[in-house]
Amino acid sequence: MYEEAGFIAYYFHWPHDEIMLMEHRERRKWCDEISRINRNMNDDKPDNNPFDVFNKR
Repeated sequence: MYEEAGFIAYYFHWPHDEIMLMEHRERRKWCDEISRINRNMNDDKPDNNPFDVFNKR
């Protein structure tokens, strides 16, 4: 939960309380969206994107 919250707060600058009130699924969707935005901006493949921290295996 804190990793997701930190990720969202870092990139979107949303307040802590707002992020923590989200359901896990919603936080996860925002993390995926941030990762997608970064992939598009950096023109990287999904498995080579350092911002894609939640999809690393």
